[in-house]
Formats: sequence, C-alpha cells, structure tokens
Amino acid sequence: MKLAIALLQALKDYGAKEIFGIPGDFALPFFREIETSQILPLYTLSHEPAVGFAADCSGRFNGTLAVAAVTYGAGGLNIINPIAAAYAEKSPLVIISGAPGAGERNMGLGLHHQVKHFDSQLMIMKEVTCAQCVLDDPIKAPDEIARVLHAARKFSRPVYIEFPRDMVAAETSNVPPYSPYKGDAQATEAAATEIISRLNKAKKPALLIGVEVRRFGLECEVAALANKLKIPVVTSFMGRGLLAETDTPVAGTYIGLAGEPSIRQTVEGSDALLMLGVIMCDTNFGVSEREIDMRNAVHAIDGTVRINHAVYSDIDLAGLVQQLLEKAEDLNASYQPPQCVSDTEIDENAQILPAGVAQTVNTFFERYGNMPIASDMGDCFFTAMDIHHTALVAPAYYATMGTGIPFGIGLQVASGKRPLVLVGDGAFQMTGWELGNCRRYGLNPIVLLFNNTAWGMLKAFQKDASYNDLEDWNFTDFAKSTGGIGIRVTTPKELMIALEAAHKDESTFHLIEIMLPQDAMSTVLRRFTETIAKRSALAKEIE
Repeated sequence: MKLAIALLQALKDYGAKEIFGIPGDFALPFFREIETSQILPLYTLSHEPAVGFAADCSGRFNGTLAVAAVTYGAGGLNIINPIAAAYAEKSPLVIISGAPGAGERNMGLGLHHQVKHFDSQLMIMKEVTCAQCVLDDPIKAPDEIARVLHAARKFSRPVYIEFPRDMVAAETSNVPPYSPYKGDAQATEAAATEIISRLNKAKKPALLIGVEVRRFGLECEVAALANKLKIPVVTSFMGRGLLAETDTPVAGTYIGLAGEPSIRQTVEGSDALLMLGVIMCDTNFGVSEREIDMRNAVHAIDGTVRINHAVYSDIDLAGLVQQLLEKAEDLNASYQPPQCVSDTEIDENAQILPAGVAQTVNTFFERYGNMPIASDMGDCFFTAMDIHHTALVAPAYYATMGTGIPFGIGLQVASGKRPLVLVGDGAFQMTGWELGNCRRYGLNPIVLLFNNTAWGMLKAFQKDASYNDLEDWNFTDFAKSTGGIGIRVTTPKELMIALEAAHKDESTFHLIEIMLPQDAMSTVLRRFTETIAKRSALAKEIE
C-alpha cells in the first residue's frame, strides 16, 4: 500500500478521530491522499497556530491522539507555539509536516521555506516533542511510525513525523498495531497497596486530580474510585472541568489563596493527599498559602509514584487507578457532597462586570443545561472559575493567548456538542478570525468576547502601562460579514437575552461582545494578582 495510506490508517488505529491542517506545496501530495482516502476527516483553518490549538483541544477532550498537518518551514515553524503548549500541558499531538524530497535535497540549491539546513525544522521539533521520525525509507517507515505513535500515547506528549513529498506514494507495509502500555505490574500493585494503607490511616484524606486523568481517558475510573472512597475530590487549576460529566461530586478547584478558603483547607490540611496526574507548576501551586507537605502526599505523574521518600517507577496511571479501585474501601461514610452556594444578587440593568458574566451564565446553564467550555487565557478564564462546574479546556499552565476560538472549534469537532467559548479582545485579535471557517463545517459555537479594550490580565499587573491598551475593533461587524450573528451587550439582562437568542438559533455561530470597564476584574484574578504582588514584594525585602 502507499506510505501515506499506511500512515493515515495507523493514525486512526491508534485513536485519532480527525486531522486539522493547512496545505502547502511540500504537503500537497499528502493532503491529496487525506482527502481521497477519507480515512480521517480533514478540517482546514486559516493559520497554523489555530490548526495546532484546534487539534490539541480535540486530543485533550477525547483523551486520544490529535493530528495537525502542515507544510515544511513556513508551516512547521508557524505551529511551534501550539506544540510547545501541548508539550507543557501533556497533550498527545501528532505533527505531520511535508518536506522536500531526496532529489530536491541533492540539487545543491537552497529551497524555499528552508532556514539554515534541510534538517533545521527537525532539530527545532526535537525540543518540543518527545519522539520524532523522518519517513525517508519505506521499508523502515512502518516501525518508525509505530515507535513515534506509541510514544505519543505512552507519554501523552507531542510527536513529530516529517514526510518527504516524494515518499507519499512509496509502497510499504502495514504499521504494527497499537499495544497499550502496561507498566510494571509488581511496582503498580505495591504502590497501590501503600497508597490505600496511607488513606486508611489518615484523618483528613483528600483526592486532588489533574490533567493526566483526562489525557489517559480515566475520568470514569477516577469517578468510580472517588465514589468508592467517599473522600473530598478537588481538581487542580489545570484540571478544572474534570469529572463534570460524571455523577461524582467535586468540591471545587484548588487555586491557593485565589480560591475558596474551604478548598485550600481541604488540600493544604490533608494528612493523606492523593494527587493523580497533577502537574507541579506555578499556576497549580504558585499562589498556595503554604507548600503542600509532600510527606503527607502521594504524587502519581509521568509514570512515577512518589510517596514520601519512596519512588515507584514504570507505573501506568490506568493500571494504578484499577489497582486502587480493587483495593479501595469506604473511608468516610459521613462525607457529604458539597452544597452549591447561591450566587450573590446582581443588578441586571447595571454595567456588567466579570462577576455578572459568571452569574448570568450560571443562570443560563440552570435553565438550558450545561455546555462544554473552551477558554482563552486572561480574565475570561479566571471568570470561568466562578461558572458552575462543567467540562472545560484551557491552557492553564503554558498560558498562551489565542487558544480560545481554535479550542472552541476543536472542542465542537471532538465532542459533537455546541460549546461556549470565552475569549478576551486581545486574544480574539490573534485567532478570532478562525470563526470564519465555522460556516463550511456547520459549526455554531456561542462566543462570549470579554472586551475591555485592553490586555486585561497584563493590565492587572501593570495598571499604568499604556502599551496594554487596545483599540475597540467592533468585532460584531466581523461576525456579520462571515455568516455569524454578532451583538454587543453592556448589562447582565442584555447578556441573558443574547444567550437565549443564541440558544434558540443553532444555524450559525453567535458572537456576544461583552463591553466591560477597562479596570473590571474578576474576584479570582484580583486575588491571584494580589497574592503574586505580595510575594514579589516579600522576595525583594528578603534580597
């Protein structure tokens, strides 16, 4: 069979559901095979960063391989930032780049899109992916494809496949099938036994869950574990939205001093904190009142379980969760699920603020049901912390801007559900124009655009800097010109009317531009920035 067909079939067999991409001359032969073979559906967008973000989101949501296809040089280097975000946040993104053929490499001339060497792009990709291969030998190619795709699934990180265009039609054999990683069974059982022993002895056990739970498709299993243990369950900042589609009660999201005091006490006061798939980073723990006492914690991440000074290696998280399920006991029959606290009353006719956005969305969800959320970075994401618990994707660690609209596209493609997209005006200027691609794919997200004519989160750190100010671009006009519906709102009442109109009209995307005061800030972001500022001041005093 053709090498391109072998690759496409392997992607599907290893879990990929679709391909996002932008064609270019070095990738045209491969794109033709994608389209004619119909093995995986293809979604083309307008700019490579959006391609990377949309693909990443589909992989995050489904807990399986995501695929982005680009051309050599101009395309491959344009997608580096989304790949870096996927690497930092442990998303199994497969990047396939067209490349010059052997004959072109031997011409003795520099080729368009070439940087320094023919292999410059490959060298750069090695820094942001966990495995790479070049399909320049059709005999070795099947094993190389299997090696790289196995790495993506095992480590839940991006991988890179370079596909010379003269190899697309080369004859080859089938790619070896996917074989799930099992880890060390004895080490896994030993770790699970010690974890259960610690939980049984604890007075205040708690479960803190992070992104690996979704990356490895373990939400149902972790939900069952939480229900069996009957201990408080909290998500990390990065893990916001986990277990939202299960019947397991989640106490809240841990954001240190920026979050609720009761959640801080649950996590920081636990004498047996089981952390499953939680990345140790500043956004998860940087604003903690005090550091997590790792002597009282169990940390399972990156194929390793750490319990005090003991380290168990070669651990498959799925196998560990299964062992815990088999050994778990009801630890707290008196544990009561958290009760929802009523939102504070707001004036529905007053100038809208982030708190009003969150409360209006909560009321909307109560009336019509929850929607999955794709959020950009900035105060739109911090506002999401006050929205009722629902499935959510956001770059909470790498914190790159411009993810919101591409994430929303990827989320709807992956889930088949209409998403709610939260994005700021600064981030919308970067990738918001990708909404223009919704019409041809029948996508209809509801977009809440937080417009405060500023890079709001940066403004929160530097209040007097004029370079954080933005012009008002009147984004609603763009929505109308690309087949969508756009409306500006200034009060909670107007926002609810716009949301209900969007709910009734599923024919296209709705862009609801929320005009906020430039100094408006969510409660969570205010706490977050104040904590960072205090710590910075303290650090200077110590110096």
